[in-house]
Amino acid sequence: MKPCSGKRRCSNMPPKGHAILSASSSDRWLHCPPSTRLCETYEDKGSDYAAEGTDAHSLCEYKLRKALGMKATDPTKNLDWYNAEMEDCATGYACFIMELLEEAKQTCSDPVVLIEQRVDFSRWVEQGFRTSDAILISDGTMHVIDYKHGLGILVSAEDNPQIKCYALGALELFDNIYDINTISMTIYQPRRQNISTYEISKDALYLWADEVLKPTADLAFAGDGNFLCACSLY
Repeated sequence: MKPCSGKRRCSNMPPKGHAILSASSSDRWLHCPPSTRLCETYEDKGSDYAAEGTDAHSLCEYKLRKALGMKATDPTKNLDWYNAEMEDCATGYACFIMELLEEAKQTCSDPVVLIEQRVDFSRWVEQGFRTSDAILISDGTMHVIDYKHGLGILVSAEDNPQIKCYALGALELFDNIYDINTISMTIYQPRRQNISTYEISKDALYLWADEVLKPTADLAFAGDGNFLCACSLY
């Protein structure tokens, strides 16, 4: 572990709100930069699927905090979409991260788990901020875990720009504190029986951020670049 330099970049976190270039839509605007400004003309009305996902994330956070011995309040009575399936999914998610933690303890005396950690990747993406579901840091490796409650699309972690943005934001917070060489990114999607993990070196992730992410994000924020007819605005 590196000693803290005293320069905690997390002190300049942006205010909460809606980002124009969201990490969740990064696959779209990386392939079709002008779509970002076009999408501003469409109202985001939300959906039942999004509301269900929000409830699932709240339950996952509670289950993980409880498993780690932290104080936590059971949110189930306030969850409109709570059911037995969601209970099983959240329990499985907490168990998965606890298994990662036990593995980390085999080689690291003091691994760190952060839950619902706000991350800022605005060095590469204007207004780039998000909350990462879980981050686990051990000797040499930082794990970034993203929970997906969706049942429709199977989500892969391989070269996934959304979770790579989360990883960049986590590096902004912790790269000066811990000796991180490898980033392990996992999509946990229980309703599709999908646990997808992708590893990348820290240097390779920074290279992608500097050479691909930032130039394209700048185009997207300005509404410039080539419009691809195949991209979806929804």
